[in-house]
Amino acid sequence: MTDTLRTPPPPPTAAAQHRRPFTLDPGRWEAERSRALRTGHVRDHTCTAECEPALVYERTRWGWLAWTMPGDGTRPELPHQIGILTPYATRTQRLAMRWLTRRPAQRLGLAPTVPGSLRFLAVAVAVISLAVGLFAMAHGVPVDVALPGMALAPILAEHLPGQLDARAREHVRSVEGDGACRYLQRLASLHTSLVQAAAGSDRYELRRSAEIGQHTLWDAAGLLQTQDTRSAAADLIARERLMVQLADQAAQILKPTPGPANADQARKPERPLGPYPPGPRPAPHHTPGTSSLRGTLLMPQPGPDVRTADVYLLFAHEPYHPGPGAQEINATVVTADTLLHPQVQQPDGARIHDLLTRGRQPGEIIPLATLTHELNGGAGWPTVGDFERVTTDLVQLVRTQMCDALSLGLPEIARALICTGLDSEVRAFDAAAGESIVYGPDDRAKVLAEVGMFLTGIATEQPFWPGDGLLPPLCQST
Repeated sequence: MTDTLRTPPPPPTAAAQHRRPFTLDPGRWEAERSRALRTGHVRDHTCTAECEPALVYERTRWGWLAWTMPGDGTRPELPHQIGILTPYATRTQRLAMRWLTRRPAQRLGLAPTVPGSLRFLAVAVAVISLAVGLFAMAHGVPVDVALPGMALAPILAEHLPGQLDARAREHVRSVEGDGACRYLQRLASLHTSLVQAAAGSDRYELRRSAEIGQHTLWDAAGLLQTQDTRSAAADLIARERLMVQLADQAAQILKPTPGPANADQARKPERPLGPYPPGPRPAPHHTPGTSSLRGTLLMPQPGPDVRTADVYLLFAHEPYHPGPGAQEINATVVTADTLLHPQVQQPDGARIHDLLTRGRQPGEIIPLATLTHELNGGAGWPTVGDFERVTTDLVQLVRTQMCDALSLGLPEIARALICTGLDSEVRAFDAAAGESIVYGPDDRAKVLAEVGMFLTGIATEQPFWPGDGLLPPLCQST
């Protein structure tokens, strides 16, 4: 008789850890919820706008996530607050972070008709100092010495924690609000993967990536403290792309050698990526006579000097909602000629247009990450142009209806795939199946194919309008 060795399910990926509170320790959330139910700090329909939310802090190596406690028993998906610890934090600064994430102090009301309250600690210190002062005076301590000490002790207990809070906040940057927290939540998920990779390896590249990730988080939190996500969109997108590149680099370093040992970890090809982009779902077959997507498939390509006008650019950007109740838009497809619009930064747009249309197939959709791959992993962008500014201008054109575009609300996995390199992998953990899922180049091609089916259906009825007053391309021949 033999026993079967059962391997425990792998831990959730970094992205899954931050999608809900305490993914690695569900019992902690249940304990916090039970405590909140006892003390009454639960947000429900009875709460008003003036209600102070009770926060449950989930500490991490890079800072914390503060979650509210819903009254319906569910775990929230979006943090109420995210705090980022300063890079190269000392032990004292980490203790300051723990001080800020302590449980809120209990307060006692003065009287029903008297506004204000006192800390429970201050009241306790006042009682103790009174007893100690009376005892000291009974044993010969002068009154002018004992009375100031009796009065000073509760005052310090009431106001000293606030002073310590102010000093501790000098070492952290915290943001609140749905838009800012949603952005930092994505960025923190990527950084957590870098921290986990560096913790389990002695490679200098991984440790350096984690250091850069902490600086990127710190800078992004500083931007969100002074600006909203729309005004800081260009800088935020640049930092998110840097994080994606760092995570991709770390994944490539940790990527095991293909072989029978890890063959079982491959993702099943029939597993869906998630919901389709907005719009009517297309038929599963291509319409005869229309061009299909061929973006990353290995097939014969035209010569590098041949220009193809019928090409599209796909890029991810800071999510926005086009209207009340509308689905979030986080990626956009425009025709290549829109890069020649006069309201796009030039000559950067024209140079990217030249790169985008060189040696392509008609109807091909090229993700911005593919151009980054072709430019030696992004090293060649300075000689081409400022792609962050160009994509920001393109989003502005789309939102002001100065050109045609396909606006997409891609799921997290699909969005991550189009932001990574051609040979990169995205890993996720399926809690229901208890297995790790690996999404690779084939899944990236599938995402592009789904986008291509939507685009084909739209462009067949009416070609995309790139806008008016376009500048001439760098090369007129096609």
